[in-house]
Amino acid sequence: MKEFQVIIIGSGPGGYVAAILAGILGLKTALLEKDPFLGGTCLHRGCIPTKALLHTAHLYDEFKGAAEYGLTAGELGVDFPKVHKRKTIIVRKLSKGIEYLMKKRKIDVFTGTGSLVDGHTVSVKGAEGEETIRGESIIIATGSAPSQLPNIVPDHKTILDSDDILQLETIPKSLAVIGAGAVGVEFASIFNSFGSDVSVVELLPRIVPLEDEEISNTLEKSFNKKGIKTFTASQVTAIDVAGDGAVLTIDSDGQTADHNVDKVLLSVGRKPLTSGIGLEQAGIKLDDGGYIEINEFMQTALPNVYAIGDIVRTPWLAHVASAEGILAVNHIAGKHTEPIDYTKTPNCTYCSPEVASVGLSEKAAADAGYDVKTGRFPFSAIGKAMIVGETEGFVKIVSDGSYDEVLGVHIIGPKATELLAEASLGLRLETTVEEIAKTVHAHPTLSEAMLEAAHSVYDEAIHI
Repeated sequence: MKEFQVIIIGSGPGGYVAAILAGILGLKTALLEKDPFLGGTCLHRGCIPTKALLHTAHLYDEFKGAAEYGLTAGELGVDFPKVHKRKTIIVRKLSKGIEYLMKKRKIDVFTGTGSLVDGHTVSVKGAEGEETIRGESIIIATGSAPSQLPNIVPDHKTILDSDDILQLETIPKSLAVIGAGAVGVEFASIFNSFGSDVSVVELLPRIVPLEDEEISNTLEKSFNKKGIKTFTASQVTAIDVAGDGAVLTIDSDGQTADHNVDKVLLSVGRKPLTSGIGLEQAGIKLDDGGYIEINEFMQTALPNVYAIGDIVRTPWLAHVASAEGILAVNHIAGKHTEPIDYTKTPNCTYCSPEVASVGLSEKAAADAGYDVKTGRFPFSAIGKAMIVGETEGFVKIVSDGSYDEVLGVHIIGPKATELLAEASLGLRLETTVEEIAKTVHAHPTLSEAMLEAAHSVYDEAIHI
């Protein structure tokens, strides 16, 4: 039986990052992956392919407005197979990069489904049979899969999940998206840009419901302006699939109406992949939702077994899984570790316009009892935003009026997901509004909106 200091089950952004760090720290490490490629859902069915499609969609939108910049071009169109081809090339290149890093760090990679025999022993079932390996410590990083609704089950032809829609060979004439979280609004943006008639149905009162309310309202207005129909505080009570399309029955405040579309995307969250991997027999506890119970260092009920990523009740984000993998490996290696402060987790949604946030929303800060002061500055008054032709949106800073501490930053607009890094670092360092306001920001840049938003907290914004 092969023995390792660390066995990692799952090669997504939590698992493969943990494996690389374990190799760097000199720990003899095994990485198990059920798929024939490394990288997990994020690389192959999530973050990377969707952002590749979003970038192409964004370019297409820019080309449509080329005349405004004094540019002329021939007939504009979308070659969807080539769009997919570019996406696939990026994914494969990154996956090969992970394979290279495994070899570089001397990680033993096993292709097969890993399951616990006990707290130190793992069975690996692959195409060539079953093998048992042993580890001093084990990190479970098996990830998640798309969720379903009780009354709506994907048929993977007309009713699609987020995996299916990445494989569509043609652009649908019409698309209904059920669920307006990050995944839903991103696909709504993609297919709206490519010419689909898109509608979005959200059970809660607003789209991107985890964001600051002002951000949600602004995104909904932007979507409506682009022709994306939004049904909030609504639910799909039935779907009748017939021929090449479907009829949705949408209930909005007790009023029902039928909605005809070619394709339906079910984007109602994800579920942890924790069944069938030997957790119960090893003595590892699951909560009612199937998530693994952990402490602040990602340890399960068995101290030598750790769980990270989508299988624990922390934000379902690739960068969170990576941070948890790093925390777990450092703890295994006996290095100084600090629990992750999930209140400062950056959230990014790559729809058009982009949405990004970190820290408390205005309402959350008020509910927590802070003396809330906010500052807001629109991109429409920023020179660089005018130059790039993207003036929609704003930067909003939520602060504590008593101590001037920045509690949260919320952005909707051009490059919001890139601009957020300054805010994330600021919250990590417990920055004040004054410190941002006194930091010289380069001109002309989009980041000047952050500077002006800080000045706005004091009603001293310069350019408005």
